[in-house]
Amino acid sequence: MSSLRPPETARALGLAGTDAVLSEPQASPFKAMLSVLRRDLLLAMRRKAEVLTALFFFLIVSSLFPLGIGPEPALLRKIGPGVLWVGALLATMLGLQRMFYSDHLDGTLEQMVLSSAPLPLLVTGKVIAHWLVSGLPVVVLAPVLGLQFDLDPGALWILALGLLIGTPVLSLIGAVGAALTLGVRGGGALLSLLVLPLYIPTLIFGAGAVQAHLSGQGAGGHLSLLGALLALTLFFVPWATTAALRISLE
Repeated sequence: MSSLRPPETARALGLAGTDAVLSEPQASPFKAMLSVLRRDLLLAMRRKAEVLTALFFFLIVSSLFPLGIGPEPALLRKIGPGVLWVGALLATMLGLQRMFYSDHLDGTLEQMVLSSAPLPLLVTGKVIAHWLVSGLPVVVLAPVLGLQFDLDPGALWILALGLLIGTPVLSLIGAVGAALTLGVRGGGALLSLLVLPLYIPTLIFGAGAVQAHLSGQGAGGHLSLLGALLALTLFFVPWATTAALRISLE
């Protein structure tokens, strides 16, 4: 991971409305979560280069394999799901280190911790924003890139559905790693070492769903397991990330 440059703060960008919501003693928890979500999306839209970097990375990585292997349809169909899922996984990781970084620098993170709104809900808002910026574009682009691997329409549909279920899991698991490595020197490398092993089940079930469809076995089982992973991470990860943030801020 490359070193992070100091980002523009929310106040410098005129997004201090979130601070007002967090400082309200009786602020609605969901209003606070939506405020954090809106703030992160606005910040991402004002840093389009960082958003486009992950998208172009996914595009380039996924396109290099068909160019290097050549016109071997059977081989391309065999490796395609795995290549696209690995590309999606790596593209999602590019923005993980920045999930809490700017908030940590400008003091917003401390304000979130001290806010009356439940911190797990605020963390969920930040994870949703990360997925909308890093995961959803990958889901939309993946079926187009899947055409390079000679995947049929049914396989492309399973690929998109699997990514739609699986990429939120990647963002959720990555949030724990981002919180644990917050402020750590060389945190990018440590973040990769922490989250990559935890990504393996999602990668196996996601790529396996497409392979099962291509072999005629049906993708229902793999997609169900992906859904179970999403449910488990959605329930446990916000609490784990909250604990990790409190440890990092001590």
